[in-house]
Amino acid sequence: MSDSPKQPPDPANELASDSSTIDPRDFRNALGTFATGVTIVTALSAEGRPYGITCNSFASVSLNPPLVLWSLGMFSQGLPIFQNASHFAVNVLDASQQTLAMQFARSSGDKFAGVNWTPGLGNAPVLAGVVANFQCRAANRYYGGDHVIFLGAVEAYAYGRNDPLLFARGGFGRFLADDGKEPS
Repeated sequence: MSDSPKQPPDPANELASDSSTIDPRDFRNALGTFATGVTIVTALSAEGRPYGITCNSFASVSLNPPLVLWSLGMFSQGLPIFQNASHFAVNVLDASQQTLAMQFARSSGDKFAGVNWTPGLGNAPVLAGVVANFQCRAANRYYGGDHVIFLGAVEAYAYGRNDPLLFARGGFGRFLADDGKEPS
């Protein structure tokens, strides 16, 4: 690990694949120092089947209009589902839902087995017991490197007071208040 800044010689060339001088594994380690919330993004496939993936690339974009974004790897098997869905739901996981996060992180199997959910806008699954959900109309998508960035226009949302599940340095955790005590 190095504390020196890592910068490519010409950032404009970074959009071209394989031109970076940055080590991908080390870059991933650096990104891992930024704690994120953990979400499961869901949509309904063209065949009417629920689909979802664990995602920590969720972020707010705008309050007016209400917009959010998330990104998905270009080679994800779920990419066609999200590219064709009219709506998606971002389900922010509760601190107790680590097992659910792992279930939806798998690339195969019935991810919805044993999962309680209801159809939201566009029939995108809204998961039970989450800290928050954002039901979004798929507004746009942008291509960035090896990911597709999905922009969602929030059409409905709900939230509670439970603690969110966090992810940093390859592991799950939870928020601790400034005084070091766990939030009540």
